[in-house]
Amino acid sequence: MKIAIVTGAERGIGRSIALTLAQNGFTVVAASVSAGDAEHVCAFMDELRAISPESVYIKTDISSDADRKNLVESVVSKFGKIDVLVNNAGVAPTVRNDILQMSEESMDRLLNINLKGTFFLTQRVANAMIDGGFGSAIINITSMSVYTSSTSRGEYCISKAGLAMVTTLFADRLASTNIRVYEVRPGIIETPMTAGVKEKYDALIEGGLLPISRMGQPEDVARAVLMLASGYLAYSTGEIINVDGGFHIQRL
Repeated sequence: MKIAIVTGAERGIGRSIALTLAQNGFTVVAASVSAGDAEHVCAFMDELRAISPESVYIKTDISSDADRKNLVESVVSKFGKIDVLVNNAGVAPTVRNDILQMSEESMDRLLNINLKGTFFLTQRVANAMIDGGFGSAIINITSMSVYTSSTSRGEYCISKAGLAMVTTLFADRLASTNIRVYEVRPGIIETPMTAGVKEKYDALIEGGLLPISRMGQPEDVARAVLMLASGYLAYSTGEIINVDGGFHIQRL
């Protein structure tokens, strides 16, 4: 039985990752701060457990050290190991502001969750993997915002660019311990996070923004995660998998 922690697991990309891993034999620890109500979480877990009965939900705010500690210790205590960590949890700015007006509070919020929280959860999981002699893969979900300027949400771009370096650092440090670290870099994915700007993206895509002319779906990202979690790139680490409809291709 392979144990996979998926953060931000109850909706959007995280939900699809959790269900896809469960459908392919993983027992999933769904770690989420529970952005939805209790009924929403229960419905999600009923769906997940119908596929993988041993899967569990652990309420986790990754910006909290106490919650990170509880998550890792609870998983190791219950299952004896962690095979895969999928760092999917992340937030967008509450209000999109030009970087000339962006608040320090908004910057702090995004860095604390998207970057700092992910870094220190990865640190805890990596140490548990090393101490237990188990460990297989750590997969960070970033964004095309790693290298794409969006001046109305600069704090998001900065947090994701930092997370790309977190991937590189841990890939380097953990290679000798048989723990592989990867980055999955989604493009324009149809999720609750992008719902408010869908018309804008639809128009850009219709105008030729993407070589593959459609919005991505959460399942597109989930299948990339499944490939990495299943060990199909066992002789690679620090690798970036773009799931962006070809957006990263520089075209004339």
